Amino acid sequence: MTEQVSVRGLIATTPRQVVTENGLNVISFRLASSYRKFDQETKAWVTSETNWFTISAFRKLAVNAGSSLSKGDRVIVQGRLRIRDWDNGERSGTSVEIDADAIGHDLSFGTSNFERTAIAEEESEAELQPA
Repeated sequence: MTEQVSVRGLIATTPRQVVTENGLNVISFRLASSYRKFDQETKAWVTSETNWFTISAFRKLAVNAGSSLSKGDRVIVQGRLRIRDWDNGERSGTSVEIDADAIGHDLSFGTSNFERTAIAEEESEAELQPA
């Protein structure tokens, strides 16, 4: 399954950043996503059941995310959804993963300062050059 999805949520685990043997930068973390709405009858906020996602990002996105994200941050993630059944002999379950194409802070909950990286600056300039 390779559906494109966007998910808002809270980074629930410390982002784990690694470099593979082949030099590929990877970051992953768990994202808790729930929906809150105001219940007019009870005059209170109600939180829906929490959905859990494993978020993975690669290459430059992984490097930039590693410098920008922390456990507890509210973020928006856009990427490819992967749902997999697993069985380790003792237990089985379903894993819901998103291979991120973009990650950003959710500005509904705070502010953020953006700083271009040197590589991004070079690529932006190259895109502006006539072919």
